[in-house]
Amino acid sequence: MCGIVGYIGKREAYPIILNGLKRLEYRGYDSAGIAIYDGQDIALCKTKGKVADLEKKFSDGTNTKGSLGIGHTRWATHGVPNDVNSHPHYSNSGNLVIIHNGIIENYASIKKELLNRGYTFKSDTDTEVLVNLVEEVQKKEGVKLGKAVQIALNQVVGAYAIALFDRNKPDEIVVAKLGSPLAIGIGDDEFFVASDASPFIEFTNNAIYLEDEEMAIIRRGREVRVRKIKDDKIVAPNIHELQLNLEQIEKGGYDHFMLKEIYEQPSVIKDTYRGRLLPDEGIVKLGGLEDYIEKFTNADRIIIVACGTSWHAGLVAEYIFEDLVRIPVEVEYASEFRYRNPIITEKDVVIAISQSGETADTLAAIKLAKEKGAFVYGVCNVVGSTISRETHSGTYTHAGPEIGVASTKAFTTQITVLILMALRLAKVRGTISKGDYMLYLRELDTIPAKVEEALQSDDKIKEIASKFKDAANFLYLGRGYNFPVALEGALKLKEISYIHAEGYPAAEMKHGPIALIDEQMPVVVIAVNSNHYEKVVSNIEEIKARKGKIIAVVTEGDTQVKELADYIMEVPKTPETLSPLVTTIPLQLLSYHIAVMLNRNVDQPRNLAKSVTVE
Repeated sequence: MCGIVGYIGKREAYPIILNGLKRLEYRGYDSAGIAIYDGQDIALCKTKGKVADLEKKFSDGTNTKGSLGIGHTRWATHGVPNDVNSHPHYSNSGNLVIIHNGIIENYASIKKELLNRGYTFKSDTDTEVLVNLVEEVQKKEGVKLGKAVQIALNQVVGAYAIALFDRNKPDEIVVAKLGSPLAIGIGDDEFFVASDASPFIEFTNNAIYLEDEEMAIIRRGREVRVRKIKDDKIVAPNIHELQLNLEQIEKGGYDHFMLKEIYEQPSVIKDTYRGRLLPDEGIVKLGGLEDYIEKFTNADRIIIVACGTSWHAGLVAEYIFEDLVRIPVEVEYASEFRYRNPIITEKDVVIAISQSGETADTLAAIKLAKEKGAFVYGVCNVVGSTISRETHSGTYTHAGPEIGVASTKAFTTQITVLILMALRLAKVRGTISKGDYMLYLRELDTIPAKVEEALQSDDKIKEIASKFKDAANFLYLGRGYNFPVALEGALKLKEISYIHAEGYPAAEMKHGPIALIDEQMPVVVIAVNSNHYEKVVSNIEEIKARKGKIIAVVTEGDTQVKELADYIMEVPKTPETLSPLVTTIPLQLLSYHIAVMLNRNVDQPRNLAKSVTVE
């Protein structure tokens, strides 16, 4: 949520800031703004709407010269989306300019005190309160900007990633972080600031990722100074070499990032298991798991915490781990887990799943689990992300940057990692036969080809989408391993088409949702070959009897469901345990094509953010 970009160096800042904001559009936002400082004057422009609207507004002759600048895309929390509430914000004197991602929870009491001291406010934001608090500290304490920021942040409660500068110090930007991501790109006599590395990847491969409760003073021509906000302790920054390139964050000829990412799944699934899966040798090896095998094998239970699509991946993992590893598994919404005083012991293992590695609720759940003594293992995509640093160990997926807000390749690569973990643990615990173990290894190695084959049905799925694009509601049904896939399919449709959809276990249809079924209701049923096949066929018969329109995901060559369904989407034959990796593909394509036909903003659906870094 929200995007932060900053630059100080020898180049013109404006084009770097503007392009950086475009790179961060995937995070979700409702307004944008930029401030450029040339050492004399500050050019500040902001607007409700998209970065393209901001660019157009800047083209009215506003001076964009200057080698220091900050920019922001805002996802509204305090105050409605409008020009005034957009960032950047000035302090009352006009000397300080700030951008902010996060929420200052005690802003109201601070604002009341500042009002009593004569401050006035133009916006409804907590951010304008923060910048004036910094100014008040400067006046009262007589300190420099960096120290004023430190003192002010020790008085606030909440989460933040901030960047600000002082008109009186044209060679300095101050940044700080708590609960929201912030990276500093280190170039040749120039520095970049951003919510992630994508805005500056063409300029440098070196970055510092601030830890929580750290701040940095970035001065032109000097080394970055990092210190702890609470105790002022100097920190030696760890400079990471970025594993990212420009090609990965461009569309590559596809109409949308989402479609590109759907089609990348054969390659990224293979990337995720490359070097970890050796089927000919009968080996599964995960570096982050090997040193902690006993933590898992001796665990009383595994608790999986996640949000959104990652939660659905966790549900698939529950089936896999309990089936193959024979350890009890609970799957929790991180947002609920963190607030309900859960029972956690030192004998528990907590697996935290997050594409971005920055999800606020999941990070809070990790903190709680660690406080209770549990071993915490992370599964995330972004190298150097907060979750990768806060967990005891973990495994990266290798999905590459996922720009589309609606996750696709994140889901399948997360499941791939979780399958690898389950197979490794099952072998150690002796809960899987050698024959089944080898079968799964060989079958997992064929998944990229099967996903590729499933993608060949794109044109047929597009035709089906055209039949149902005007439906008001959808119902998605699945059983066993494919119940979570039904939930994920419904979520995808809701996210990008704005059509109401619900996912249910097929057997639960009789306990309520069947009342919704009529000739206007499309019902997507995952009916691939499985232990539940005959039961699913019976559920389809029940829908048919009530004139529901059936769209079935079936195994190639299926005849029984084909006779009953109105439309079918075929996938290659796959063992049930691995089937979510292929059954999710047609559901992603169906959602995508319906959204495109409805002229939705597929990559940036309304009200959504890619990485939810605030509560």
